[in-house]
Amino acid sequence: MSRYTGPILKRCRALELEPQVVGINKKSRRNPEQRRRKLSDYGMQLREKQKAKFIYGMNEKQFRRLYTRAERMEGQAGWNLLKLLELRFDNVVYRMGFTQTRAEARQLIVHGHFLLNGEKATIPSMTLEVGDQINVKPSSRQNGFFSNTEENVWNQMPWVEVDTEKLQGKILSEPMRENIDYPIEETQIVELYSK
Repeated sequence: MSRYTGPILKRCRALELEPQVVGINKKSRRNPEQRRRKLSDYGMQLREKQKAKFIYGMNEKQFRRLYTRAERMEGQAGWNLLKLLELRFDNVVYRMGFTQTRAEARQLIVHGHFLLNGEKATIPSMTLEVGDQINVKPSSRQNGFFSNTEENVWNQMPWVEVDTEKLQGKILSEPMRENIDYPIEETQIVELYSK
């Protein structure tokens, strides 16, 4: 599995993202008024795609496959893509506040610390549905990763319900567009892929 191993703050600066979006609590020293040069339409579309891939920690092949799936669904392809990205297993674990970053969520899922609807699940890219229940495995509850779950509730979304004492959560509804808390224009991604 490939993943980005370069400098995260530098990548955030290049994509004009705040580091807090990817779970890094450092201040960015970038000057938002300082621009290198004006971007072309293609450049803006590419940046939006790279932004979404970087935030969710995906490679091009995974992202393209997810876009193709979103395109086949009913409704707008851009919104369907964001909905599928938000309903990924690793993102839902992050949104429930069990982890501080999506990368940490991905690692804990692969190591088998979570149960999905009572069964062990180790695939972070699987798409969850409304009503799915996520529990921390009983043998993993004493793990140091889950000791500060109450502090991570800041990134919890209204479409999920979390019980921090029992370390379990449930998806109540599909995510809405206003619940996505980072600046991304999905229409630019659709325009890029429709060329």
